[in-house]
Amino acid sequence: MDVAAKYLTQLGYPVLLVVWARFFFNALCLTPILILRRQPLQFRQHFGLQFIRTVMLISATFGFFMGLRTMGVADALAVYFVYPFIITLLSPLFLGERAGMRRLSAVAVGFLGTLMIIRPGSGTIDPNVGYVLAAAVFFAIYNLLTRKLAGRAGSWQTLGFQSIVGAVLMSVVAPFVWRTPDLQALSLFAIIGVFSTAGHFLLIRAYDHAPAPVLAPFSYFEIVSATVLGYLVFGDFPEPMTWAGISVIAASGIYIGIRERKAR
Repeated sequence: MDVAAKYLTQLGYPVLLVVWARFFFNALCLTPILILRRQPLQFRQHFGLQFIRTVMLISATFGFFMGLRTMGVADALAVYFVYPFIITLLSPLFLGERAGMRRLSAVAVGFLGTLMIIRPGSGTIDPNVGYVLAAAVFFAIYNLLTRKLAGRAGSWQTLGFQSIVGAVLMSVVAPFVWRTPDLQALSLFAIIGVFSTAGHFLLIRAYDHAPAPVLAPFSYFEIVSATVLGYLVFGDFPEPMTWAGISVIAASGIYIGIRERKAR
């Protein structure tokens, strides 16, 4: 999905239009599934939380796609992976969960890994890295609100709400940045829709079989796939210092996951 989004921005399509495509084609793919599964959407149920959560996901998607315009896919994703640490820091505010000194120390080490990737003061910092950091904050809040909804709304209800309401909200914005897509762009739009739907479906299935702390470390495999695809499509390959930062971030994130599992 990220590679397709970056490719579309390189073809000159506005980022807001790519974000619209992500939600519109996601809703297009998801609606038949919801009908087949007999999952009627109850928009009034927890509307406030669901709506804010959807806005956070739209904002995170916009920020990340803005960063992808000039950053390599793996580099942007490595910076984006600061969001688990933001979740740990914001958990007391949103969920009333306190983080112990070990988790806070892991957050500090993970942030150090992010600084190794960004390298402020080196003169080589990408100006769009701020968008990715903002996206990480929005995505962290999105995850915290998802946790808050756990047990209150079904997974398919939550997924359907964010997809359909996200598509409606972005359809209001899309006419202002509209560019009629050609066949290649339509194909990439469809890829974004299909893969975002498939990814969320597989996540739901995974959470049916294992708790979040057990699954969390597997998210770092995305760095590997992003590196391979980024190299094959765009010829981008992370620098050695970036790999060092990625290793620090992954180690810290896995440690936090292990601590959460032990706590439970």
